[in-house]
Amino acid sequence: MFNAVTEAQRDGMTVVVFIVTFFVALGIGRFLKRRAGVQLGLLFRLFCLTLAFYAAIAVYGVHAPWRFHIGAAAILLSTALIVALVNRYIWDLYFEKKRQTTIPQFLREVVGGIIFLAVLLLVLSYGYHAEAQLKGLLAGSGVIAIVVGFAGQNLFAGIIGGIAIHINRPYKLGDWLKVGDTYAEVREINWRSTRLCTNDDIYLDIPNNEMVSHQIVNLHYPTEIHAMRIRVGVEYKNPPNLVKDTLRRAAQSAKNVVPDPPVKVFLVDFADYAMTYEIKFYMGNHSRINETNDSVRTNVWYELKRQGITIPFPIRTLQVQRKPALAVQEEQAEAISILRGERLFECLSEDQLNQMVKEARLKLFGRGEPVIEEGAAGDSMFVMLRGAAHVFVSKNGSKIRVASLGAGDCFGEMSLLTGEPRSATVRADGDCYVMEIGKPVMAEVLSGAPTCMEQLSQLLAQRKMETEGILKEATSTDEHALKERQYTANFLHRLRTFFQL
Repeated sequence: MFNAVTEAQRDGMTVVVFIVTFFVALGIGRFLKRRAGVQLGLLFRLFCLTLAFYAAIAVYGVHAPWRFHIGAAAILLSTALIVALVNRYIWDLYFEKKRQTTIPQFLREVVGGIIFLAVLLLVLSYGYHAEAQLKGLLAGSGVIAIVVGFAGQNLFAGIIGGIAIHINRPYKLGDWLKVGDTYAEVREINWRSTRLCTNDDIYLDIPNNEMVSHQIVNLHYPTEIHAMRIRVGVEYKNPPNLVKDTLRRAAQSAKNVVPDPPVKVFLVDFADYAMTYEIKFYMGNHSRINETNDSVRTNVWYELKRQGITIPFPIRTLQVQRKPALAVQEEQAEAISILRGERLFECLSEDQLNQMVKEARLKLFGRGEPVIEEGAAGDSMFVMLRGAAHVFVSKNGSKIRVASLGAGDCFGEMSLLTGEPRSATVRADGDCYVMEIGKPVMAEVLSGAPTCMEQLSQLLAQRKMETEGILKEATSTDEHALKERQYTANFLHRLRTFFQL
């Protein structure tokens, strides 16, 4: 009984000496590499393994002639040549050069370690087979190896999974993955696990064997552009095509939503209290998903409100809401005051201005939303009642800010009077409350004021001449008058044609 305990203790001590010697030697090498810049490669790791091996058999009490130990050491160190040949002809030439597959460094080291262990077993089997003591060492350490193997099965499974990930390359650093219900960015791929980081800066350390055994969606493969979906419910009374156009327009102008592929909207369900629509939009880097979803939902709310489309409550309600008449009158009076200061509307009487403002539409735009888009068709103008906006024009493929608008400013009048496409983009800077005067309203006003057409034509001609710089470049009064008559006649014809008067 005493001898059995002693043998077990000696076997355990031998294994401990092997492990401690190897890691101490390896630690000294890493210290020299980091602090003194000494370059130590695979040959040094083989030396560490050999040193640990001989330290272990010395503790166990295995004795052999010194020439025999030198021969065994030479055979063990010769594995460096085998590993070098494998690195050169298998990893470098075949995989990386011929198959264009990058082989990670840790995979090379694992294979090198396996080769060394195979040679070590040959040395033990054929070199030390006559030593009876060694058989006890192998038997005792074999039991310990089985225990360690069971304890480290997840570790080895992770290593094998890491090898599969590095060879197949289903994802890379910087990719955004959907793992289960979690979205996260790949921050590190090591020999054991993959480390991810969510938008909330929460780090996940998932073993590689779990990564390869579960379905993973790579949102950045083959490119960063990927689709996301948001659902919204609206009342049954609204025509589906109108709702689809409204949602599509709102989402397409949202922040970070790419223009191509375009936004798509689907009617997906007839729910108890609403018709459910799904907005499918495309975006780039997934790290911006929170602000993108926020922008889409915000734009949807404002656009639905402008179109009079209601998002219903999930309960049966009877809601009667009327805007106070006094507030409406104040807004109309404010708009009339602003229009009265515009030269284009000096020809209109007070009653005509009142008629135009009463039939105009009030609209609310949220921060970042485009009120008008450069190049888009238009037949209306806007009066800024409250808020501010910025004016942008396109130049060399980019948007350049050229002006700012505030309460009391008018814009878009050329499209209202002539139907010309929008010449600039006006984007809301914060919530903007504007009044839109459309073509039907203006046509009804002008039909009752035929003399106003000529005054509008003259004003439009003067603005065009100022824009073209003719007033400064004209060499004579006669030349200026001739050009003004030509422009006036042209605008008069366009006004009558556009409004069919």
